[in-house]
Amino acid sequence: MTAAPVRLLLADDHPVVRAGLRAVLETEPGLVVAAEAATAEDAVARAAVGDVDVVLMDLQFGKGMGGAEATALITAGQGAPRVLIVTTYDSDADILPAIEAGATGYVLKDAPPEDLAAAVRTAAAGRTTLSPTVADRLMNRLRTPGTALTRRETEVLALVAEGLSNQAVGDRLHLTEGTVKSHLARVYAKLDVDSRTAAVATATDLGLIRR
Repeated sequence: MTAAPVRLLLADDHPVVRAGLRAVLETEPGLVVAAEAATAEDAVARAAVGDVDVVLMDLQFGKGMGGAEATALITAGQGAPRVLIVTTYDSDADILPAIEAGATGYVLKDAPPEDLAAAVRTAAAGRTTLSPTVADRLMNRLRTPGTALTRRETEVLALVAEGLSNQAVGDRLHLTEGTVKSHLARVYAKLDVDSRTAAVATATDLGLIRR
């Protein structure tokens, strides 16, 4: 008896990207693109219908919900589809929230077509698949936990990198200005720097925040 095809939902706000993914995946035996979504909200709603096995999820959708938040909502239900992150972003600030949200895998958009198809099949089977860059970054965090930034520290530093003041960072993250300063002090110590500019530059070079 022939196995049922793996049904896919493509969630990306760029039509060209969705078309490219569809072109690659529909040439693969046993893979069927069942639906597309241009927003994270649409992806959550479409995944809830219950007829897709794997959601290929981008992380950035412009305004509105992001891919990590959508992943958490999709994977929270019983019998939920697997979520495979397919994105251009490989910083800790992107990888960690997506993995914590329940993503089964994380691959980059420049992966060869055969690697993408293999990642989809691996995700459909419930196994983890990570692009080499992402796997290396996670391994480095495990090897050097003392220098790894927490998710909150990463969020604070990413907003500092956008030029926000401590007060503005606190407002955005619902923290007191003192708490923001405490987070930054720990970041400085971990990165062995003594200024906001140096912290941003070092964290960017290390791939802890997005360039």
